[in-house]
Amino acid sequence: MASKKILIIEDERNLARFVSLELEHEGYATEIKENGRVGLDEALSKEFDLILLDLMLPELDGFEVARRLRKEKDTPIIMMTARDSTMDRVAGLDIGADDYITKPFAIEELLARVRAFFRREEHSHLAEEAANTSFRDLVIDKTNRTVHRGKKVIDLTRREYDLLLTLMKHTGDVVTREHLVSEVWGYEEGTETNVVDVYIRYLRNKIDVDGKESYIQTVRGLGYVMRDRSK
Repeated sequence: MASKKILIIEDERNLARFVSLELEHEGYATEIKENGRVGLDEALSKEFDLILLDLMLPELDGFEVARRLRKEKDTPIIMMTARDSTMDRVAGLDIGADDYITKPFAIEELLARVRAFFRREEHSHLAEEAANTSFRDLVIDKTNRTVHRGKKVIDLTRREYDLLLTLMKHTGDVVTREHLVSEVWGYEEGTETNVVDVYIRYLRNKIDVDGKESYIQTVRGLGYVMRDRSK
């Protein structure tokens, strides 16, 4: 797994170097910028997993850096500052900082906050994955029972939605008509497997893009599969 990249925007050179060395010892990749304007340019032009941002910086202070950054990106920010008033902390958090640590701080506390931040981020990512199912550019939001293809919302009936969700949960595997009848229709009395073919046609008409391969492939004599042939 690639190292998390952390940008340190801090004009106290010795402190910045010390924090950088400790973070790298923990396995993170770091960059240091000692100027608010240069740090902002770096944050906007590159992708970082976290920014450690001092408040008292030359050219642009930390508040202004955070304010301008938030107009363009949502890179997480931990503010580091000797200004420990409640108003300063509130202002920083309101602008968009995710956490706040007051100087002088023990390096162990900063490292613990960084680790805790990435743990929360991972848990949030796992929760989001659990709430969504995707295949290529199709995304199912299971919480709201909605389907998107890119930014377009696709309007499906309840039965079409359940059918698509069942197929996407088994991406790469052939799903038999019998299994689909069981999962989607619950073997309702009088339901035959050919009803699956009818609903597959309905689904294709709604989700497929003209001129492109169907999201759902037919496997003769067996059933259907959603398989990404590009992989």
